[in-house]
Amino acid sequence: MRLDKYLKVSRLIKRRTVAKEVATSERILVNGKLAKPSKEIKVSDIITIEFGTKIVNIRVLSIDEKTKKDLSSTMYELIDETKKI
Repeated sequence: MRLDKYLKVSRLIKRRTVAKEVATSERILVNGKLAKPSKEIKVSDIITIEFGTKIVNIRVLSIDEKTKKDLSSTMYELIDETKKI
């Protein structure tokens, strides 16, 4: 699944166009490397997202779109969230 679509489907970012803009502005790393919106995401990838004043690290648990309909399961695991100085 593409990075921008994953961020939307997993509800980390509300809109795919916003996810695309964030990735284009070099604020997303996948496994420690800058990622374009078209980067293919795999299970166990580590995604780092820079949201304004905080940095969020997550681990991809699932890329199945059907998972999003089941509210009891999640598509990612929050590793840590830090404030940017």
